[in-house]
Amino acid sequence: MSFKSLMLAAIAALFTTFGLALSAHAAPGIEVQEPYALPTLAGQSSGAAFMVIRNTGTAPDRLLDVRSDAADLVQLHTHSMDANGVMKMSQVKDGFDLPPGGELILQRGGNHVMMMGLHAPLALGQDITVTLVFELAGEVTVTVPVAESGIDAPMGGTGVAMPAN
Repeated sequence: MSFKSLMLAAIAALFTTFGLALSAHAAPGIEVQEPYALPTLAGQSSGAAFMVIRNTGTAPDRLLDVRSDAADLVQLHTHSMDANGVMKMSQVKDGFDLPPGGELILQRGGNHVMMMGLHAPLALGQDITVTLVFELAGEVTVTVPVAESGIDAPMGGTGVAMPAN
């Protein structure tokens, strides 16, 4: 086999391998709707952000992490009831599943983005940047306005990812 034929075969093999890897990890479409963060008071060290995340793709995905320059520590959180009937907030280290055609509702009293060690109060009318990190879709950067209210269901909503109707 000539050097040229060998090189062409090697390049073809790389493209085939790379193409297969891309198709196996094709990112589903992610849509983020109605994002907002609640305003905070001077001296308040934590805040929260809420939104609806839709998976418009055909493959399941998972929201793994979240980041923002607005705070020292940003985590995915949920509320759950302990054995004594007391609601507690805790980090969700494994993230949230997002089935194909499904949505994840991040809302007060349920799953949400928690920001701790705020660098400044979150003021009405201000925008903050939040980066959502998905297993397949990768990083999705969202501009989140600071507002009094948004998509919330009544307190105690689950925020569970469910297939959209």
